[in-house]
Amino acid sequence: MVTLILFIIILGSIVFIHEGGHFLFAKLTGIYVYEFALGMGPKLFSFKKGETEYSLRAIPIGGFCQLAGEEGEVDNLPRDRTLPGKKPWQKFIVMFFGAGFNFISAILVLFFISLVFGATSMEPVLSSVEKDTPAYLAGVRKGDEILEINGHDIWTIDDISLYITIANPKEENEFVIRKENGDIKTYNIRPEKIKVDGEERYVYGIGMQGKEEHGFLSAINYTIVKTGSLFKQMWVTILNLFTGGIRLSQLSGPVGIYEVVGAQASGGLASLLYLFSFLSINVGFINLLPLPAFDGGHILFIIIEKIKGSPIKPETEAKFHTVGLFLLMLLMIYVTFYDILRLF
Repeated sequence: MVTLILFIIILGSIVFIHEGGHFLFAKLTGIYVYEFALGMGPKLFSFKKGETEYSLRAIPIGGFCQLAGEEGEVDNLPRDRTLPGKKPWQKFIVMFFGAGFNFISAILVLFFISLVFGATSMEPVLSSVEKDTPAYLAGVRKGDEILEINGHDIWTIDDISLYITIANPKEENEFVIRKENGDIKTYNIRPEKIKVDGEERYVYGIGMQGKEEHGFLSAINYTIVKTGSLFKQMWVTILNLFTGGIRLSQLSGPVGIYEVVGAQASGGLASLLYLFSFLSINVGFINLLPLPAFDGGHILFIIIEKIKGSPIKPETEAKFHTVGLFLLMLLMIYVTFYDILRLF
């Protein structure tokens, strides 16, 4: 029950902040907002203040900010009160600042974590290497700094995890390492396949626990580096989804996130806050992809409209996003199916 409550709070907060960004800038630009909803499905509670209805819906996943003209219908409103009636730059900021608010909230929370609980060093230096593991047998030792993995430059400990994840575990992978004495050596390491609780895993035997640092400047440095690292993870992940380096079945949906929330809860408040930041940047990044049903898809139409010099029919754009939403729901079902399979 505690995990479920935390799950709803974390996802609800991310959605509220995202839709709040759309809502705020829609109001600032004079767009009529029909409804601001948290959750999906049937209404549990609603009230109307001014011209906008505020509602809480039954399914605690998602939410929306319904703008006049977004779906092609304007209910005889003046054109300047609708989304299509706004200038391209106004439509852009309305669409962008859903994700923008996710990014801002994630950065603020990361700064709070590092300032209050301490900042973890992001340098890609190994904190441990277990004996008799592939990395140890190859000659890797504690204190070694990883410079490259399979030709990819390594800047942070997050990069190590990222490029190990997308590496082929059935082949030898190339590690370029700076030893503690300054020598640079190259190791070809094939991970060992083991079973943990009945689940197969590939391990190298390396540990990457960064040192804890305190202070205002350390907090600022950590926030900047960690934010950049999270954006890089998303970019590399998306690229590898298209190139086949990562399979769709490896992605996580609501069920997988629920499991992660349960695991992070045992780590205390700092772990939960970090999860919030991680998911916020994920949600913001994905929403800015130029795909149907995403904010990035709307922004793509704004750019096309600006280039062609004339507006696109709202009905045409609405059909485009409806098809995209249908495909997105199919993807969610597919990902959730694999999430459930991983539970058994």
